[in-house]
Amino acid sequence: MKPLSCLAVDLGAASGRVITGTLTGRKLQLNEIHRFSNRGVHLGQHLYWDILRLWTEVKGGLWQARNQSACDFGSIGLDSWGVDFGLLDAAGSLIANPSHYRDNRTDGMMDAVFDVVSAEEVFSKTGNQLMQINSLYQLFSMAKSGSPALSIAKAFLNIPDLFNYFLSGERTSEFSIASTTQCYDPLEQTWAIDLLSSLGIPTHIFREILPSGTVLGPLQNSVAAELGLNNLPVVAVAGHDTASAVAAIPVQEEDYIYLSSGTWSLMGVELDAPNISPAVMEAEITNEGGYGGTTRFLRNIVGLWILQECLREWSLTGVEYDYDTMNQMAGSAPAFGPLVNPGDKRFLSPGNMVQKIQSFCRQTGQEVPVEKGVIVRCILESLAMEYRWVADQIDRLTGKEHPVVYIIGGGSRNQLLNQFTANATDKKVFAGLEEATAAGNILVQAIAIGEIASLTEGREIIRKSFPMTPYEPKDTADWENAYVRYLELRNLAPHSATE
Repeated sequence: MKPLSCLAVDLGAASGRVITGTLTGRKLQLNEIHRFSNRGVHLGQHLYWDILRLWTEVKGGLWQARNQSACDFGSIGLDSWGVDFGLLDAAGSLIANPSHYRDNRTDGMMDAVFDVVSAEEVFSKTGNQLMQINSLYQLFSMAKSGSPALSIAKAFLNIPDLFNYFLSGERTSEFSIASTTQCYDPLEQTWAIDLLSSLGIPTHIFREILPSGTVLGPLQNSVAAELGLNNLPVVAVAGHDTASAVAAIPVQEEDYIYLSSGTWSLMGVELDAPNISPAVMEAEITNEGGYGGTTRFLRNIVGLWILQECLREWSLTGVEYDYDTMNQMAGSAPAFGPLVNPGDKRFLSPGNMVQKIQSFCRQTGQEVPVEKGVIVRCILESLAMEYRWVADQIDRLTGKEHPVVYIIGGGSRNQLLNQFTANATDKKVFAGLEEATAAGNILVQAIAIGEIASLTEGREIIRKSFPMTPYEPKDTADWENAYVRYLELRNLAPHSATE
């Protein structure tokens, strides 16, 4: 009898993967079948996702998995980034390419929303960090402009829900991804209908919210026939990629902070219930859903995006750097040089990232970095300082200390940033599980189809399968002194407008 595998599709904001996960001997083996790029497409003045190309890549990966694997498949699950969505018409057709969360249509929309409903009320109804990329502000921009697409829409589906619809034909919303939209009320555990109505956003487009791990049904016939994967169950896993990643964290401690490190850094803790208060709002912490109905109490941080954009700029001049070379450059640069606030609005949009770093330093009276190694070290030290600030807020708002940080995701490969994080936070760090999202995606599937009894059992399997590298804090007194300077810079230019 062939071993049983689950198919995980993980769509990130920079790349996508199709991965098989096979459980043998109480260990999980991951095998990447297909990897493909994902980048927004500019058309006119706007930025979109090329959703049909992504669907083609997903199908291509599933086809390769079917042809290459010696295993039987038990199910398929898909996760993606948050907040973005597609709209379906009455016939179930996708109305237009989904807009990219970095598109300029949300510029000024937060203030426009707060002219109708106060920021405090928006937060109290949703518990989400107030960010202009959130679905609420995207939808409001469409309502405000009289969007024809919104006027004919019959279904709002976040990106993983949209792909679940492509796969299964079911038009539903999964809990964790719904919770990222700022359209969901975590206290009432349903869509924030009153808030949406007050903003002129049609409420009939919002679908039933299902728990993470719900089996939606088999692949619809056309897809099954095309791919030769008949009767394969489609599982609505924890659709937000961070929710899937958190499900896989191989924790043993009760009090820990997780850091999902990638294009975005998402840093937080797991709670049994939302924590919604003015102090949480002031700290810009968000309450999002996790597997099992938990709350991911976290802050969204503009993470390695800043570094990725610098590397992209340098690559256009013919200079390519891998992680090892980049870290060697940064490691050779002087410690505690110029620092930036990763939360400054100028770093959110693509393009001219080196210039934006230099402009921040110039505005805040620091030495302007020119050498590439200094710029990379500036980014990494600044991220570590921001992690310290967020960890302090989490400890304060939860009323307990969390002595351990688990770093997961692609950014866990960056050993220098891992060590900087331990130094800055003065907490022990465990880093690894680069494919945490895929692992969590597969664990949720395995629970849904009865191969694993519980998440506790699944995390034990992850512990045995993927070792984590420890990092002990070093030079903490020097980092503490630099952190004082970082706080001054953070307060000096916390949210400057993009230049």
